[in-house]
Amino acid sequence: MAGMARKLRLEFPGAFYHVINRGNFGADVFKTGAAQEAFEQCLLEACAKSGWALHAFVIMRNHYHLALETPEGNLATGMQWLQTTFANRFNRRRGKSRHLFQGRYKALLVELGTALGQVCHSIHLNPVRVGAVTVQRLADFRPSSYWYLQQPRQRPDFLRVDTALAEAGGLADTAAGRRRYADFLAWQAAEGPAGRNRAYVQMSKGWMLGTREFKMALRKDHARAAEARVWASEGPRKMRERRWAKALAAEMAKRGKTAADARRDRKSVAWKVEIARRLKDTTQAGNRWLAERLNMGRPEAVSAYVGRLRAGERARPKAT
Repeated sequence: MAGMARKLRLEFPGAFYHVINRGNFGADVFKTGAAQEAFEQCLLEACAKSGWALHAFVIMRNHYHLALETPEGNLATGMQWLQTTFANRFNRRRGKSRHLFQGRYKALLVELGTALGQVCHSIHLNPVRVGAVTVQRLADFRPSSYWYLQQPRQRPDFLRVDTALAEAGGLADTAAGRRRYADFLAWQAAEGPAGRNRAYVQMSKGWMLGTREFKMALRKDHARAAEARVWASEGPRKMRERRWAKALAAEMAKRGKTAADARRDRKSVAWKVEIARRLKDTTQAGNRWLAERLNMGRPEAVSAYVGRLRAGERARPKAT
């Protein structure tokens, strides 16, 4: 079993995970609405930057749960950005410097289908299980994907509520389907496995969630395991850089710019800084990569140029 613990961190394109972490020493990291909102914002940014699909999430007072899909096989880099960015913003706002989480997050591989659906249902019911809200008022619990499920116009593109609906009996993403899902969760809270504490604990233990066949496939497929180990060191980096290059090409084409323009124009020209800001907002492209591709000089100069652009935008009077 010691060998299987390593598979907890297997990364490959298209993997699904149940991700969990708690406040350091059980601290109520998210005890205020502002802290919950700040973490949710970081989570949404991480999904956009990493190309993740988010199937469910909930943010409680001292912990969070995520049901994630990683089309690019980049769980570790995305989670590092998420937790580090939130900790930095949290500490900076309070003038402190401390660890917020109890070490590394836990990530269980999840089988697509019934297992992933059960994880989504359990995540949605977490506020009910801990007594934060009744199942009848669950839709009012704001820091959760269940709130977004009931608010279709507010959803980001990467939030995939269709998974929970489909695994609750093939429900459609319609007003009627969402009402039936609310009834389904009420039944789960009273009698179903997603609502029972003992059954729920099993969804947070071990290294995987799924059928016996899924588990045996992960155990026996040594070729896949070896491929995943290579992916962990090389694959995500190459995939990320291809994604960055595609985004860079789109931004340059939008402005009618070419690689020759990047070589010729000065390092701090406005169009370069605007593109660098855009890629930093929507991808994980680093300063060194941006500096090299846009001919912007030293990596630290990219941060300086983008920082001045953002400061100028904040200082600009808003139109009335």
